[in-house]
Amino acid sequence: MRKTLTAALVAASLLTLAGCGNEDDSDSAAAHNDADVTFAQQMIPHHQQAIEMAQLAETRAQSPDVKDLAADIEAAQDPEIETMTGWLDSWGEEAPGDGEHGGHDMSSDDMAGMMTEEEMADLEDSSGSAFDQMFLTMMIEHHQGAIEMAQTEQAEGEFPDALAMAKQIESAQTEEIQTMQELLKP
Repeated sequence: MRKTLTAALVAASLLTLAGCGNEDDSDSAAAHNDADVTFAQQMIPHHQQAIEMAQLAETRAQSPDVKDLAADIEAAQDPEIETMTGWLDSWGEEAPGDGEHGGHDMSSDDMAGMMTEEEMADLEDSSGSAFDQMFLTMMIEHHQGAIEMAQTEQAEGEFPDALAMAKQIESAQTEEIQTMQELLKP
């Protein structure tokens, strides 16, 4: 009888813990802080600008390596934008571009590594090896800004998926900076 009672208590405890675990899982999916919101709201337009730059490379870059790198940047960052937009929606927060202004809601002064309208126009007006040089130089600065933002998220955020994305962004973009620095060498 004692074994049966012990087994019943263990089973009841496991069911209780499982029930709590489910509640915790749903809470943790929503558990986020202001740093998580800021990370997503700023990284979305930051990624959007990197994609704009990468798309210019399709028709303006001379180097196949620059074109390949640009395609990789676009392929990585577009799904991240979708993911971060989903987080903001689930948190009841406004995603950049949801407001009346559309597109980028923040000026380039608000985020590290963002290019000014003039710099973007200069990039758009260039082609060939001049484009390659400008693209690589600008994208290194852009990536450095994203890495700063990712490091801030890792230090101050609490949403597990955002922390994981920030770590991945820091790692991937650090590698891409090294690649771009190699491509800039004569």
